[in-house]
Amino acid sequence: MLRTVEGIYRNGQIEFTDLPNDVSDRTQVLVTFLDAGKIDPTKLRHLIDQLETIAGIQQGFDELNAGQTRPI
Repeated sequence: MLRTVEGIYRNGQIEFTDLPNDVSDRTQVLVTFLDAGKIDPTKLRHLIDQLETIAGIQQGFDELNAGQTRPI
């Protein structure tokens, strides 16, 4: 599973802008720090959309490999 959630790093902790759904306690994460002055918010939203698309494609392959199919 790949899910991207925005947040802010403050005082040694990450505060999520939106709380993630369906994420269990002790879920492994990767954190990327962005230089706020160098990233355009529109480009950031586009990047997040791309990551979510990649996650959806991967989920489809995982379902296909597990023999799960859906009607087209």
